[in-house]
Amino acid sequence: MDNYGSSPPPYGYPNPNPNPYMYPPPDPYAPTPTSSYPYPPQPPPHSRNYSYPPPHPLSSSSPPFSTPIDYSYPPPPSTSFDFYRSQPPHAYPYPYQPPPQKWSATGGSQTSENFSPPHTSSAYPHLSRLNSNVSRIDNYPSAPPLTDPNEEKKDEFFGYPGIRTSGDYSSSNNNNDSFTGYGYYSDESVHNQSLQIVPVQNKGSLRVLLLHGNLDIWIHGAKNLPNMDMFHKTLGDVFKLPGNVGSKIEGTVGRKITSDPYVTISVSNAVIGKTFVISNSENPVWEQHFYVPVAHHAAEVQFVVKDSDVVGSQLIGNVPIPVEQIYSGEKVQGTYPILNSNGKPCKAGAVLSLSIQYIPIEKLSMYHQGVGAGPDYIGVPGTYFPLRKGGTVTLYQDAHVPDGYLPNVMLDHGLYYAHGKCWVDMFDAISKAQRLVYITGWSVWHKVRLVRNAAHVSQLTLGDLLRSKSQEGVRVLLLVWDDPTSRSILGYRTDGVMATHDEETKRFFKHSSVQVLLCPRIAGKRHSWAKQKEVETIYTHHQKTVIVDADAGDNKRKIVAFVGGLDLCDGRYDTPQHPLLRTLKTLHKDDYHNPTFTGNTSGCPREPWHDLHSKIDGPAAYDVLTNFEERWLRAAKPKGIKKLRSSYDDALLKLDRIRDFISAPHAYSVDNDNPGSWHVQIFRSIDSNSVKGFPKDPRDASSQNLVCGKNVLIDMSIHTAYVKAIRAAQHYIYIENQYFIGSSYNWSQHKDLGANNLIPMEIALKIAEKIKANERFAVYIVIPMWPEGVPTGAATQRILFWQHKTMQMMYETIYKALFEVGLEAAFSPQDYLNFFCLGNREGIDMYDNISVSGTPPPANSPQANSRNNRRFMIYVHSKGMIVDDEYVILGSANINQRSMEGTRDTEIAMGAYQPHQTWARKQSYPRGQIHGYRMSLWAEHTGTIEDCFLEPESLECVRRVRTMGELNWKQFSANDITEMRGHLLKYPVEVSRKGKVRPLPGHEEFPDVGGKIVGSFIAIQENLTI
Repeated sequence: MDNYGSSPPPYGYPNPNPNPYMYPPPDPYAPTPTSSYPYPPQPPPHSRNYSYPPPHPLSSSSPPFSTPIDYSYPPPPSTSFDFYRSQPPHAYPYPYQPPPQKWSATGGSQTSENFSPPHTSSAYPHLSRLNSNVSRIDNYPSAPPLTDPNEEKKDEFFGYPGIRTSGDYSSSNNNNDSFTGYGYYSDESVHNQSLQIVPVQNKGSLRVLLLHGNLDIWIHGAKNLPNMDMFHKTLGDVFKLPGNVGSKIEGTVGRKITSDPYVTISVSNAVIGKTFVISNSENPVWEQHFYVPVAHHAAEVQFVVKDSDVVGSQLIGNVPIPVEQIYSGEKVQGTYPILNSNGKPCKAGAVLSLSIQYIPIEKLSMYHQGVGAGPDYIGVPGTYFPLRKGGTVTLYQDAHVPDGYLPNVMLDHGLYYAHGKCWVDMFDAISKAQRLVYITGWSVWHKVRLVRNAAHVSQLTLGDLLRSKSQEGVRVLLLVWDDPTSRSILGYRTDGVMATHDEETKRFFKHSSVQVLLCPRIAGKRHSWAKQKEVETIYTHHQKTVIVDADAGDNKRKIVAFVGGLDLCDGRYDTPQHPLLRTLKTLHKDDYHNPTFTGNTSGCPREPWHDLHSKIDGPAAYDVLTNFEERWLRAAKPKGIKKLRSSYDDALLKLDRIRDFISAPHAYSVDNDNPGSWHVQIFRSIDSNSVKGFPKDPRDASSQNLVCGKNVLIDMSIHTAYVKAIRAAQHYIYIENQYFIGSSYNWSQHKDLGANNLIPMEIALKIAEKIKANERFAVYIVIPMWPEGVPTGAATQRILFWQHKTMQMMYETIYKALFEVGLEAAFSPQDYLNFFCLGNREGIDMYDNISVSGTPPPANSPQANSRNNRRFMIYVHSKGMIVDDEYVILGSANINQRSMEGTRDTEIAMGAYQPHQTWARKQSYPRGQIHGYRMSLWAEHTGTIEDCFLEPESLECVRRVRTMGELNWKQFSANDITEMRGHLLKYPVEVSRKGKVRPLPGHEEFPDVGGKIVGSFIAIQENLTI
């Protein structure tokens, strides 16, 4: 063990404690270790200056622009904001930019029936006047991709093969006399309508180029679309359907029945944008704007026109724009013929009007200086909730950190990092609440005990605590995911596949004033029956928040919110020591959790649990409250016969009517000039089927920075925040996440899978950019050894297979960058990117008294092997990222498609930084709370702190941490049973210097439990595993 009282002091500063300090503290139940230090000694580090130099300017390898463009950062949002409306300070984008012209399907001015953008009343110039470029700024939101890999083939956005949806957000745009209507196209009509059609070009051999930056796209409208609904009109005529039935099929009575068009935008077969549906129109006008990040190798950008119909969607045609045309950065605009699959016009005169401009990342200044560059920094632009200033944040690792378990970490101004006690703080916050306690969870179990350490003993369960608070008059509301496999009907009860205790918890509070709302994950009525069943059975409500009122001084109350990855249920309580067997009769009595094992688990190791969480005090906490209120109002909305009631009580407190409550604009917990202040922003993955308050008209989506799906509006700001943080990173990225799957469009195989979130690709391209600029950069990613469950199971193996493909893509991208600059012999991909997992092993203790009851497990079973070898993985349930010691994102969202897409699992996260602790302000490494948090996590995982940890991007640090992980893996997988002090294991795969990822020789399967480490391609529902 490391003696933190020895001389010289660790990493160059003294220990505040006068007495020798041992980390980890001696375990009274553990045998005396044979060695006091888990790793071979490191060579003495060279003398280094910790006042790190400022980052070098990025080298620009972008194609030359014909004219210089100023991509200055947008102005700060207005401080006046209505916190009880979830609308950002200004409309999409930042600020809203009207389309460069007003486009009419007839070529003239729009009639009253045609759509005009809601954010401006000015008329746009005629198409014939489109002769000049529009000035460009880079202040648009980074909306994440709306990913469906086979949108050209599928009828459903975000779906999987075979599902066809019906019904959409519709905007009636009828054919009338002001439209030319259905007819053939002629040169005369072109000139009469002042339309200049871009001729079809011979593709020849198109170049595949890397688009890394943003695409600025306007889809104006289409003209002379074919009537794709003739079948339904004929169906009504043949069967002479009654008027009311016929109207359902036709969509209207007494007018022409025709197509319901919409447009999707695809790059590399991944959908990055979608317009809303306009009902019953051959001449639709959208005037819809998209500003989306791209990190794709592509030859074309595809604009695919489809008809949404009762039975699904039909392909009308597409407009391909070669990437070569937009690569220079010039805006490309025009009216293009819509082509069928044979490359011919789908109908004479069928055209689509659009504009597109590519802005490479080198020209986007918002990514060049990290976060907090000046007082006007507005955070992540284009999100539902804006950046809130004047708050404080407490960061947590694990459910509990006992005093003395982790070493002190020195911060600026002579301060030391304080290790938070998450569940103790939650217990205290709930206990002191006087007005409200609102809880959301994937799982909430009334029997869980939040406080278990000897210094703060409480035998109260969570259920007892909440029930007592409700008896005091506190409004206690629980919003819990309703597991469809758990039911309680006429006395017949099923626990559910996921064992979330939802029905059990609801029964416990049945005769109390605690209100429990079991909230199923449902699709909207406009979805097909098959889509509804998919959403209900596969996807979940995954948010984990606790919201309470707290003392604000002067007899005032305020809102405080907890956000992160910890559910209030069994199996989550753990400490940085992550015991396996020694606490089964003490801390973890009646709280055994290990879903890897089936059958008798007596005497088997528990599954240790590692997680990240946070507490937010200040204006951003009110945004967490808004999220709860929006979800509660949606879930509590009367259904069925309850709709007949004249009114209903939604149970939410109206805080604006309570005098002693501080309103959100005045809820600053500290002044901005305080060095300890935080700026915080709330992000979500959620859609309009799960909240009340999103606009009903999809035309208004941009006003709240929402994205249009085919039949939903979507908040995808978590993905936006991750992309923004990765692109802005200058030195290193540290990630802990339960899953790591994405950017499948760039895999060598299974490109059409649909795991198209940009995060893995953005990380790989960030490393490649730094290699080409000859700058150091490092990425550390900690994931579970295997996904929770049986590692030999089909779903688990499929997830591991996709994870392996993700790793492979990233390492190959890094190798290509090294090769391009001639550094492939000097460095390997693992000098920049490394994957780790966590594991523990307890030495044999002569005082162990582990009894085995019941039928013992068979020899060589996972239970018997794990028990005999006294080892098991530490399950990484974290969902967080730290960038450059200055910015942190953490919440409930995993790095996979389920969490990032917005139409699958519902998620919430926070992004935060200290404005006095940023690279832009200090021009050196920040030494604030985020630095302390990262160092504390590394101390937990490695069992020590070393000087090189202060420079995580350095080659010395990367290789040292990887060596620690390799040594720990050898100890974990060895036949000899020894006590582990460090838990960080190098993920057991072999990465060649050329970036090939293979099974580790001799360790093709996980120890004790089996299952291929690189996974297996087993046929199973893709949407379940990505």
